[in-house]
Amino acid sequence: MRFVAVFLISFLLIGDIVTYVDENGRIVVTNVNRPKKKRKKLKRRNFRQVNSSIYDYIINEKARKYGVEPSLIRAIIAVESGFNPRAVSRKGAIGLMQLMPSTASLFGARDPFDPEQNIEAGVRYLRYLIKKFGNKRLAVAAYNAGETAVKRYNGIPPYRETKNFVSMVMRLHNMKRKTIIYRCIGKSGSVVLSNSPPLPEECAGQIEVIK
Repeated sequence: MRFVAVFLISFLLIGDIVTYVDENGRIVVTNVNRPKKKRKKLKRRNFRQVNSSIYDYIINEKARKYGVEPSLIRAIIAVESGFNPRAVSRKGAIGLMQLMPSTASLFGARDPFDPEQNIEAGVRYLRYLIKKFGNKRLAVAAYNAGETAVKRYNGIPPYRETKNFVSMVMRLHNMKRKTIIYRCIGKSGSVVLSNSPPLPEECAGQIEVIK
């Protein structure tokens, strides 16, 4: 119960993020409006189990090597790809940390689908952004929207996607311990995170259960 309280409180003050407790006591964090109609439960076959712990060694090693907090790395991977090393976005971002091919190449990932190469390049890029902007939130915003956008607005760009990305990443980063996170992509392309199974109307396709 303590975690549930912390989870709920920590997400309540997010700009465009909607947080609510549904009729089943399930906490939902999303960037789409709360559905008003009664919803049905999802069938378990729609769930894809993701054991994120298999990447802990790589994450911790790269965190030590480049001086970036492992919890921040984990949060970015969770929001970006749901710990799917084969993920490819509509814009062409690749792998666990969703690197664009040019960024992957610049930071040393010859094969961005390789988890170790992808994480190392992503962490190197993240460290570069943290040093450049001197602020984790701005670095995370630049990770999503690009350096130019952060410079142009002298802060977090007023893009809904970027504001939601920063909010989700920072809240996950600030959690005191690892927990199971349910992640799916909404029908409008939005990311939905919750601490118990999402419902059909919230997701388009498979749900990733990140442990």
